[in-house]
Amino acid sequence: MNATRTIAITTGIAATGIAAALAYARATRPPVITARVPDPAKPVELQRYIGRWYEIARHENRFERGMEAVTADYSLLGPDRIEVVNGGRKPGTGARSAKVARGKVVDAAINAKLKLSFFGPFYLGDYWVLDRADDYRWAIVGEPSGRYLWILARQPHPPAGEVEALLNRVATLGYDRHRLRMTRQDR
Repeated sequence: MNATRTIAITTGIAATGIAAALAYARATRPPVITARVPDPAKPVELQRYIGRWYEIARHENRFERGMEAVTADYSLLGPDRIEVVNGGRKPGTGARSAKVARGKVVDAAINAKLKLSFFGPFYLGDYWVLDRADDYRWAIVGEPSGRYLWILARQPHPPAGEVEALLNRVATLGYDRHRLRMTRQDR
């Protein structure tokens, strides 16, 4: 077999694999939970946003399916670049798993819209801080397709009244709060 034919076959196999992975990702996306995603409500000061966040609730998705004790640790890599380490306990085994993403701010005017990549340079996902507390004790995060939503807090067990207020805020933003899965955090 000549080199040109080998390259063509290898390229075809790689393209087929990529197409299959993309088709799988598309087929396993969660359903839309709001058709009209709002723009972020407030600007974000990245220096105040960095640090540890605890996931309070999420719209279940394939990459976190069944995970508990989910956290997200943000750090600055530069004035408009961040790193995120998302971790949690896997279902069944209880083993801790973590994924690292790198991202950048895409709206320098308010810093509330970012692009993150957990899978190298081939896929950048939108990450929008839709709302946040003035003191950065909680944040509601989504993205423009309306398929993903997270409620984050600085403490693993915010007061019940605050959690209820956040679920109501999610509903005010146009999301079905009853489709969120509450995340159990370690005591």
